[in-house]
Amino acid sequence: MIHRLKSTGSIVAVAAIAFVGSFQVRIASQTTSGARDPGPRGGAPGAGDPLPGLTPAQAEYFQVGLEDFSAAEEPADGLGPRMNLDSCVGCHLQPAAGGSSPAVNPQVAFAAASRDALPPFITPNGPAREARFVANPDGTPDGGVHALFTLSGRVGADGCTLEQPDFAAQLARHNVIFRIPTPTFGLGLVEQIPDAAIAQNQAANSAAKASLGIRGRPNFHVAGRTITGQTNNNGNDGTIARFGWKAQNKSLLMFAGEAYNVEMGITNELFMTERDEVAACQSTGTPNSISNLDEADATDVMSSIDKFALFMRLLAPPAPSPDTPGGATSIARGRQVFTSTGCALCHNPSFKTGASKVAALSNKSVNLFSDLLLHDMGVGLADGVSQGEAGPREFRTAPLWGLGQRLFFLHDGRTSNLMTAIRAHQSSGSEANGVVSRFLGLSEAQKQDVLNFLRSL
Repeated sequence: MIHRLKSTGSIVAVAAIAFVGSFQVRIASQTTSGARDPGPRGGAPGAGDPLPGLTPAQAEYFQVGLEDFSAAEEPADGLGPRMNLDSCVGCHLQPAAGGSSPAVNPQVAFAAASRDALPPFITPNGPAREARFVANPDGTPDGGVHALFTLSGRVGADGCTLEQPDFAAQLARHNVIFRIPTPTFGLGLVEQIPDAAIAQNQAANSAAKASLGIRGRPNFHVAGRTITGQTNNNGNDGTIARFGWKAQNKSLLMFAGEAYNVEMGITNELFMTERDEVAACQSTGTPNSISNLDEADATDVMSSIDKFALFMRLLAPPAPSPDTPGGATSIARGRQVFTSTGCALCHNPSFKTGASKVAALSNKSVNLFSDLLLHDMGVGLADGVSQGEAGPREFRTAPLWGLGQRLFFLHDGRTSNLMTAIRAHQSSGSEANGVVSRFLGLSEAQKQDVLNFLRSL
């Protein structure tokens, strides 16, 4: 499928494949004795295909969505004036279209095609990142995305002159936090999980959770009643939100619309106005991407965010490996220890979808290894940003499916080593402290089995 990408994406795809081997070497060298992260699983991508069982028409919509998801945007399309990259697939490429940050950061080449300086936290072999500022100059909460790049100096953006944020000054104030792309594999299944199933799992194993200090709550506000019985304090409709690092978005359409506007600066039917309205930097009318009601073909009528949402909704979950790394026996032992240690109390192995008009999404298992709840991760992982009901130290339990071929971990991509990521869950106030202590108390052989299991996902 990657062959359909425009030139920038194609270069990134080839380079990403070439760099996976170097990541395995780097990760192995970080631990000199005892249990080791085996590194990203090699071989063919275990993801990137459409859901099995799609009708021919649904498969066509998936392909149309993939092509739009993969396209590199231009100023004439409405790119900018401020943005982090020019395509969805550039950030969501590992190990296939729809995935997470690739080994070769496309933001480096993107910066080189303009007058923009490359921020110091963007490196050739580091993760693609967005930057958020924790506080405004007056000390009030900020938390918003401050785009890395501008249209200044780009082909097709004559007359546009914009300054980048002063990242050096903000870094000196310790006012910048980072987010890396979350994988989009299997998200249509996640979207179809009933709220009641999430609440039921939240209430399950309450004694075991309490003994380990695990709480967890959905990203919505419980006090008060509206039409559905939930106060709408999450920016959505009062039901359980589930997408994004802090479960801040309810639906894939909202997820797509926000990303199109915030990450690429392209206005759309959910976000009609530019984030920066400098007149000289408006290369096309707004909104940039809306439904074209004059088209005859239904796929041409759809706006880009509708296509993005459909692509993600019909994208299959990643397929685990039965025997790599470490062999089937080690993986099976690791899964057992993963559960007995308490990891599965938050990284819930499976949900089931409700009924859907799309048969491929209806009453299906969702083996995502997440409870989709917010948890207090303590001071070590705190980013100081609130989104919806998620506080400065809270994050959604990251789904683990597809982890075997992922390169960067934690919300800011600070490590590519699983052992480091696990240890980072342990800090003052973290709900994971009890479980991490149990994990660290395992024998080295048991830890290795768990690591093999995680890298098999």
